[in-house]
Amino acid sequence: MEMSVVIPSHARVDLLESCLISVKRFAPPGTEVIVVDDGSRNGCISHKAAAMGGVTVVRRSQPGGFCIAANAGIAVASAPVVELLNDDAEVTPGWAEAALAWFADPRIAAVAPLVLQNDPVRRQHGLPPRIDSAGDDYDFGGFARKRAHGWLWPLSDFRTAPAPSDSSALAPLQTPQWVFGASACAAFYRREALLAAGGFPEHFGAYFEDVDLSFRLQRRGGAIVYEPRSVVWHRVSSSYGRIPSRRTLERQSCNEERVFWRNVRGRLRWKYLPRHAVVLAGKALKRLEEGTLVPWLMGRVRALAG
Repeated sequence: MEMSVVIPSHARVDLLESCLISVKRFAPPGTEVIVVDDGSRNGCISHKAAAMGGVTVVRRSQPGGFCIAANAGIAVASAPVVELLNDDAEVTPGWAEAALAWFADPRIAAVAPLVLQNDPVRRQHGLPPRIDSAGDDYDFGGFARKRAHGWLWPLSDFRTAPAPSDSSALAPLQTPQWVFGASACAAFYRREALLAAGGFPEHFGAYFEDVDLSFRLQRRGGAIVYEPRSVVWHRVSSSYGRIPSRRTLERQSCNEERVFWRNVRGRLRWKYLPRHAVVLAGKALKRLEEGTLVPWLMGRVRALAG
């Protein structure tokens, strides 16, 4: 099945170059590669993508955030399957074929690859990488989490597929599984299902937009599967930094709360409201300890205000 790879990018030309090199090296023949320049300064992203050849460039004059940039790329994609790929991600041999095989099943709306943290420090010391996500889970108390986030994953080689492991904890992650959602840093979507569900929520900007989308895909009858043979490396926090700004913390808090009120509906909402209150209390205490309570509260207020 044919695929379009959509890569939103705003500023990091060096990361985009590494991402495109890996895609052009390992993508199946005929893969369409689309880079969305989300208002980069002096068009540096457009220039880099065009210089690499074989890339369709969508240039936005002003930054709009991940959701707007992703939707712009999806709109011009021509293949039946679209992979959203962060510009700080790199793909591996066979990553696409393993995921694309699932779309022969018409029930499949999305495929979540195994995303490993591309940590230069761990690489330098020869340490096994940590898992970034093996698909997403959602707790109806009002929070999402990346499956197996932070777990160690043994490799035979840093740039190849995972090595066999005898760990009982890792064993379930070595076979495909149905999951709640896929992290949009490297998720495969059936384009038709994606468009029917309304795409990414543009007022979110970034953060938790993939969780909201997973709810909508499932409400329309779509299934989401985790495929461990599809391996992607992700340079975590390279876009926004390891210490988020107050504005970023507020947006994260706002979007997380939006996901709950937009998607936990009817009897489920009444059932889980007490749990949601407990979750909010716990998060507030944690933010107070971290000194980030004010932006966290501002985000929750923004979400409830609409």
